[in-house]
Amino acid sequence: MNAELRTPYDFSGLGAMLTPRSVAIVGASGDPTRIGGRPIAAMLKAGFKGTILPVNPTRDEVQGLACYATVDDLPEAPEAGIVAVAAKHAPEVVDALGRKGCRSVTLFSAGFAETGADGERAQEDLLAIARRHGMRVLGPNTLGVYNVEIGYYGTFSSSLELAFPLSGPIGIASQSGAYGAHLAAMARLRGLGASVLITTGNEADVTVADAIGWMAGADEVEVILAYQEGFRDGPKLLAALDAARAAKKPVFMLKSGRSSLGASAAASHTASLTGDDAVAEAVLAEHGVIRVRDTEQMLDFAYAARPRIYPASNSLGIITVSGGAGIVATDEAAEQGLPMPLMPEAAQAKLLDLLPYGAPANPLDCTAQALNDLSLFEAFTRSALADGGYRSILCFLTYVAGGASLAPRLIKTLERLRAEFPDRLLALCIIADDEKVAAYERAGCLVFTDPSRAVRAIAAMGRVGAAFTAPEASRPALPSVALPQTAPDEHQAKALLGGAGIQAAPERIVRSADEAARAAADLGFPVVMKIVSPDIVHKSDIGGVKLAIADEIEARAAYGDILASVAASAPGAHISGVLVARQLSGGVECLMGISRDPVFGPVAVFGLGGIFVEILNDVAIRTCPFDHEAAKETIGSIKGASILKGARGRPAADIDALADMLSRLSAFAAAAGPRLVSIDLNPVLALPDGAFALDAVIELDEEARA
Repeated sequence: MNAELRTPYDFSGLGAMLTPRSVAIVGASGDPTRIGGRPIAAMLKAGFKGTILPVNPTRDEVQGLACYATVDDLPEAPEAGIVAVAAKHAPEVVDALGRKGCRSVTLFSAGFAETGADGERAQEDLLAIARRHGMRVLGPNTLGVYNVEIGYYGTFSSSLELAFPLSGPIGIASQSGAYGAHLAAMARLRGLGASVLITTGNEADVTVADAIGWMAGADEVEVILAYQEGFRDGPKLLAALDAARAAKKPVFMLKSGRSSLGASAAASHTASLTGDDAVAEAVLAEHGVIRVRDTEQMLDFAYAARPRIYPASNSLGIITVSGGAGIVATDEAAEQGLPMPLMPEAAQAKLLDLLPYGAPANPLDCTAQALNDLSLFEAFTRSALADGGYRSILCFLTYVAGGASLAPRLIKTLERLRAEFPDRLLALCIIADDEKVAAYERAGCLVFTDPSRAVRAIAAMGRVGAAFTAPEASRPALPSVALPQTAPDEHQAKALLGGAGIQAAPERIVRSADEAARAAADLGFPVVMKIVSPDIVHKSDIGGVKLAIADEIEARAAYGDILASVAASAPGAHISGVLVARQLSGGVECLMGISRDPVFGPVAVFGLGGIFVEILNDVAIRTCPFDHEAAKETIGSIKGASILKGARGRPAADIDALADMLSRLSAFAAAAGPRLVSIDLNPVLALPDGAFALDAVIELDEEARA
């Protein structure tokens, strides 16, 4: 393990489970096709370097190994235990292993939390036994683990009948056993070495977060693939992801449960908690995870990570012998947000001198003539690297690169370019047999058959590099927050937030028509008036809001109209008064809010107000708290950010003031604690010289107070 990694969690505790020197298999079978026999057969075949201790009261020998009747009869305390017995017998086996001094246990047994409330209670009891002995538990309902480097196969996966995994730098952590084994088998078919597989099952103890954290410090793992259905311990997951990022190990995660139907399936599958997918998306990206959509993409990205070249300021140059392929790749680059700047004009002029009918801008089309004269291909590619300065290059050479006459010369050309520019990501889109593909890879190139897949992988490597080089986020100072006993009304909410520096429009609460007239005159016309009640959220729907009040006479009339409308529509509502506020105009309406995610705690939401939120769903999400610079980054990440910057001649909004408010709101939410359920500031008016919350709703958890 890498001792330099520092996290609030000790992930090294999985060592006994993943690098054991001895293992007991309880429920051992002489049949290598049965659950209790598969791990033994696999370890014998792979040459496990440790001691295998079968336990079965009916056998003296199992697959050529001495077998022991009980755990108590074992000649030594195993570092790892594998439990392959029925659920009803699992507790006594775990207890026996713990008494023997075993440090970790892998529970193949099913029939626990995934079956319902009774199974969940049985799982909790089982975990309590293990914890009493200081043991780590993988599962129950897990397919197990493997570690190729030491020949350890604590798994009953039948995928090993197809082929053993290749040794290599990939580690796989999966909540689903079958899917994790599927990923491992697919990696083998792609020729990718995956030395470690950890399937966590019900996650009574060891989670995918634990697995990622262990891999972050494991020398044999350089790239982490994760399949996750639901998150349980948010802080532990974020600590694991931060440890992986600190170790410069990319995490490519397939997080299922995007749809409501998928989320329901995930919950029933492994009794996991699936939170808001939009929150998961934001949180994972914030901590450097590259989220993938499917297995193919995950393996493409793992393959592209093999050179360990992660261009932080990524840009793409395309060298092509086909104009059509260049357009396809360019379209995908635009979709991925991958910059494709044009070549410098002087460099374009030099290339046109070499090939007058070429297209040297970017894509650089050196035409099929470059296949007759490889010096043209080399000149175009070298110019893209040297003059264009692209961090990544994609060469579309299709099937001609697989030809016996061209391949050897092309490989030598690419070897020269790789030697001259070792820090650049160099990818090819070709069709060739396995032998030639391997030769191109030995020359230092990534090889794809589809240009769009290649571009997506290149873009992902740039996102990895950006995550690795991003400065560590600073946390703002938290204010002192004393939440009221019950949910505040709008006026109280604004006052509470005002104590944290969140500015509202000037306003007063009044309780008579005369007070309304005087307040309006003091604040300055025009004003807005609205009902104040903790029981009424949508005030305008029941006539509780009056706009553009121009004088004292209108203010008196509006006061009476508001009370009459509310009395008719919400006769039981508690009325605190009527709010009179200066009506601000111009600027851009925005939305800011806080919601408490059950896993990750308070998260802030920012977007443009009105139809931009309701129709376009153009919002950014970030975990709380965060500083001013992070707030500016969040604001700038929405698609409609150009509107705030002054689109079509409109004055630019005061983005610094918006960022200050958003950062302060995030700090308030972090300081408020778990009783805070949500905050809605809608709208927030962003003016050229400030930002003001025009409405505020704070929701509290009354049960938590009780």
